Amino acid sequence: MTGSSPAFAMPNRAAALLSTGYERFAFMIRALRNAFGLPEIRNKILFTLFILVIYQFGTHVPVVGVDRVALESVLNNQAAASFVGVLNLLSGGAVQNFSILANGVYPYITASIIFQLLIPIIPALEAIQREPGGQEKIQRYTYFLAIPMAVLQSLGQIGIFSALTTTGRPIIPGFGSDIGLTLTVIITMTAGTMFAVWLGELVTEQGLGNGISIIIFSGIVATAPSNLINLLASNQDQALYNLIVFVLILVICVPVIIYISEGVRRIPVQYGKRVRGNKTTQARGQFIPLRVNPVGMIPLIFAQSIITFPAIIIGVFNPPVGSFFYSIQQSLGNQTGLVYWGIFFVMTFAFTFFYADVMVGNYRLAETLQRQGGFIPGIRPGQKTEEYIQRVTRRITFVGALFLGIIAILPGIVGFINGILFPLEVTNTANNPAYVLSGSGLIIVTGVVIDTLRQLEAQLVMRNYESFMS
Repeated sequence: MTGSSPAFAMPNRAAALLSTGYERFAFMIRALRNAFGLPEIRNKILFTLFILVIYQFGTHVPVVGVDRVALESVLNNQAAASFVGVLNLLSGGAVQNFSILANGVYPYITASIIFQLLIPIIPALEAIQREPGGQEKIQRYTYFLAIPMAVLQSLGQIGIFSALTTTGRPIIPGFGSDIGLTLTVIITMTAGTMFAVWLGELVTEQGLGNGISIIIFSGIVATAPSNLINLLASNQDQALYNLIVFVLILVICVPVIIYISEGVRRIPVQYGKRVRGNKTTQARGQFIPLRVNPVGMIPLIFAQSIITFPAIIIGVFNPPVGSFFYSIQQSLGNQTGLVYWGIFFVMTFAFTFFYADVMVGNYRLAETLQRQGGFIPGIRPGQKTEEYIQRVTRRITFVGALFLGIIAILPGIVGFINGILFPLEVTNTANNPAYVLSGSGLIIVTGVVIDTLRQLEAQLVMRNYESFMS
């Protein structure tokens, strides 16, 4: 036979995808193993672990005045499970203890996103970013904006948690009426946010990897074992099945996430001839790497935060059982039903396109190419180049958005399969293997590991250890 049957084309392609993902995963593990042989890099890794231990200690220091009984009622409230899960994810596990770090780094992330969206809209900010040292100024403004965002999140989080308690008692008795207690709590939680951001910056500067991402990563990893234990204990009859499904999710999804995250579309770039003295040189051809998924997990976080907000608001008004608003609250709050997963998929897909457009637009690739004398073969410099890059970006972003959307609804897919296999069992977050890490958690964990090991490789190569993988 001289050709392969089309029926085998898709399985072969899927096998090749998984094989490539496993190869990259094995490459990273070898890089991590060999990095421990270098004292300087080993110290960076140990410093990063030390900072994470400090952060985990902070997540167990509760805010003054917290009513533990009221807090437990919120954590056990299924209508608030999604909302609390998002906050707990971004706080590194601090929300479940309502600690001084309960805000986590989310106010800082929100401030960063706000500035990324405002820079292409406000000419003054765009001019600041272009000038020498402009990026540092934008970073400083982000810190300043994170403070009021932390204050607002503290007020909102305490108010929503108090409304979601099933005991009828507020999460912090006396908050709002006692001025001293109110100011103490707000200042403490705001200071906790800035302390978490400072720890993240320490990791970025003196440790290894992106500090903010690693703090979120540590929270996911810290809560994963307890989630797995709860999964296996929730239903003894399904324990083996749940464990097998959880392992399959890791074995299949992690290589696919690595493959998609590392996937790039290379746009060839050429530069004109340059005259230096009596010599005329032709610059070598280069390329612009456009990532299939340039936005990471941010669209997932956006979509999950927004889609759960209506359930929280409706829950405050306690709608009657059987009403339209009650059904919405049950669907969106409990993360169940075709409506919830359909809306979640569409929102994740749309946010991915929007945020990718904003990010690529901020890079101003066409303008930079024209200023450096470069051009894309067959494309006129200037506006035509910008339109071409935008068109290619949107085409490859379609794949990335589809990928993020599928990862987002992975718990729903697993829940649907469980409903078919076990029709008499009640499907919820407790007995769904996909909720041990969740789609967002899988992408965050894998992305942070990839980024950290990539920095490991750069550190080793910089020290002339090109053969460290041998």
